[in-house]
Amino acid sequence: MTDDHGAGPPAEAPEGLWRRVTDRAGWVPSGRLAVPLIVLVVMVANMIGVGTVVLLLIGVEDGSSTAARTPVLWTAAGYLVLAFPLGGLAGLRRQRVTNRWLMAGRPPTGEEARHALRLPLDTALIAGCVWFAGALLMGVVSAFVFPDPRVGWRIGVAVALGGVATAGVTYLLVAWAARAVTARALAEHPPVGRLALGVRIRLLLTWGLTSGVPMLGVVLLYVDPSNPRGPGRTAVVFLVVVALLVGALATLLIARAVGQPLRELREAVQRVGAGDYDVDVVVDDAGEIGLLQEGVNSMAAGLAERERLRDLFGRHVGTTVAQQALATGVSLGGEERTVAALFVDIAGSTSLVRRTGPEQMVGLLNRFFEVVVDTIEGEGGLVNKFEGDAALCVFGAPTDHPDPAGAALRAARRICDAVAAAGEVDVGVGVACGRVWAGQVGAASRLEYTVIGDPVNEAARLTELAKDHPGRAMASESTVQTAGGDERDHWATGAEVELRGRGEPTRTWVRA
Repeated sequence: MTDDHGAGPPAEAPEGLWRRVTDRAGWVPSGRLAVPLIVLVVMVANMIGVGTVVLLLIGVEDGSSTAARTPVLWTAAGYLVLAFPLGGLAGLRRQRVTNRWLMAGRPPTGEEARHALRLPLDTALIAGCVWFAGALLMGVVSAFVFPDPRVGWRIGVAVALGGVATAGVTYLLVAWAARAVTARALAEHPPVGRLALGVRIRLLLTWGLTSGVPMLGVVLLYVDPSNPRGPGRTAVVFLVVVALLVGALATLLIARAVGQPLRELREAVQRVGAGDYDVDVVVDDAGEIGLLQEGVNSMAAGLAERERLRDLFGRHVGTTVAQQALATGVSLGGEERTVAALFVDIAGSTSLVRRTGPEQMVGLLNRFFEVVVDTIEGEGGLVNKFEGDAALCVFGAPTDHPDPAGAALRAARRICDAVAAAGEVDVGVGVACGRVWAGQVGAASRLEYTVIGDPVNEAARLTELAKDHPGRAMASESTVQTAGGDERDHWATGAEVELRGRGEPTRTWVRA
């Protein structure tokens, strides 16, 4: 028989992982087109930033001549024609390692995974370098063509601030767009150790985009020495509107990057708390959230493994023994207890296995023991051990039982009735009650819970006699007299016999 509890969850195919990520994020680039599409999205975002800065520059009325602005705008256009394709090629070249394993459809190596996790940062750095080079060029050209060279400082600083904002938005945008790539890399190589670009840095970046850069721009407009009359209304309003739009976009991206994983983690923890350990959170963040996602997956896997071990442990030693061991430790310790011992054995098993063959005999034994286990556990007892075609069962150990003798006698009758109804085997059942030693025996590396005492031997001897009695069940007189309720009414006095190894007569009772 196979046990579903013994097998771990199957490994998820990369296509299934990507489908889960893209379904959750709406749409994100994936597959072999992931890196080119991400670079294209970044170029569009940078073009929007360029348009914003150009509108801001040409919309400021400060008395400058249009003739001076024309060379600056032509210089900007020429730089864009050259810089943007080079920036796109630099981005593709920087992530050619990532594109290689994506196109091959294979898992990344450790170094390739670390390289892929740098995709947002690398893209933002390339965008920042392009912008700062443009700011330097624009500032120098403006200083030469405008009558007041200080205008070059104004334009250079304006372009640099636009570059800071655009590079920041680029990082947040690529971090969202590259979630499928990030999830694939982290699925093969989960995040470990101290991570640099965590939630704190991303929140500070959002603050800088939404508050720092716009406020600095407003301050520079008022302290600009090349424009002593101060900025016009159009420039201030335009800058505020741009700040609001950029702030809304940045806040939306960071809120989605933090809020969505936290909602999934909350749902996963709730499922684990409800006992569902089949939890597999997509790890798509290389910061603290990714560590938390991986931690929840590890926790769920550990709890699932513990439940499988608990289940296997309970199947081998019995549920009550397993619970007692988990509560008190590896060693249960020994103690004297009053228990009822029930011994059940198949009659004529030697000839039976010769007639049926070993394979059929195993199936027959499994069906027989299923009846025994269900009956014993239904009466609150413990199937202590299987001995070939026999089983030793106890009531009153390792936990107390309100009526061990009565429960054992009822179990004996129910087993005999169920076996007779099945018609596959013939059995004998013996029941005895008294004081025994109950606890662990064995070595430090291999323990077994057992009960040792005269009632166990007495039950085994009664079982041999019961095989020759029509009722197929026999108990000692002390057991029947001790039973509570009306259980005594189901039994009648039998013969007085001397059981092997006891040296004294035993009054027996049989099923009425």
